[in-house]
Amino acid sequence: MSDEIKRIGRELIYKGAILSVYKDHMKFSDGSTADWDFIGHDGAAAVVPVMEDGRILMVRQFRNALDRETLEIPAGKLDAPDEPGLECSKRELEEETGYRSENLEWLLTLRTTVAFCNEKIEIYVAKDLIPSHQHLDEGEYVDVKAYTVEELKEMIFTGKIEDSKTIAALLAYESKYLR
Repeated sequence: MSDEIKRIGRELIYKGAILSVYKDHMKFSDGSTADWDFIGHDGAAAVVPVMEDGRILMVRQFRNALDRETLEIPAGKLDAPDEPGLECSKRELEEETGYRSENLEWLLTLRTTVAFCNEKIEIYVAKDLIPSHQHLDEGEYVDVKAYTVEELKEMIFTGKIEDSKTIAALLAYESKYLR
C-alpha cells in the first residue's frame, strides 16, 4: 500500500505551542495527486494514579476546545519530542495532583487521531502515591478528586467522561489489574 501513496511535499501552515499544521502533497500510483492535512504533535504522557484504597485520582479542568470542564486522568505534553514518557508522567502526576510516585508501570500507548495527527500518548499506572503538592502551570486550574473504578466506568458509559485517553486508560487498567 505505501508504494501506491507517496508524500511529495510538506508545507508548514501554522506552528503553535503544542502542534504544527501542515499541508501534505500526496501522489498516488495512478499519477493523481491530492493535498492532505497533517498535524504534528511532539507527544504526551498520562498516568492512572491508584490510591492505597484502590480509588483513582482524577483531575477536572477546563478544556478550551470543548468550552467546558472535563474529568480526566493527569496528562501533559512532553517537554521535548525525545523526553521519555515515564519522566513526563511522573512530572504531570505531581504537577496536577500533588502526589508523586516511584512505582510507575507502563500500561499502554495510544495514538489519538491517526487519520490526520501523529500524537502518541504513553500511559502509566502509578502506585504507592506519596503526598506532595501541586505545581500547576500558569493559567492552569485543576481540581483533584478520587473515584472508584466502578464510579468511573459509570461515568464513561453514561457519557460523562468522553476523553479518549482517559477511557482507554481506565478500561485497560481494570482489565489488566482488576480481573
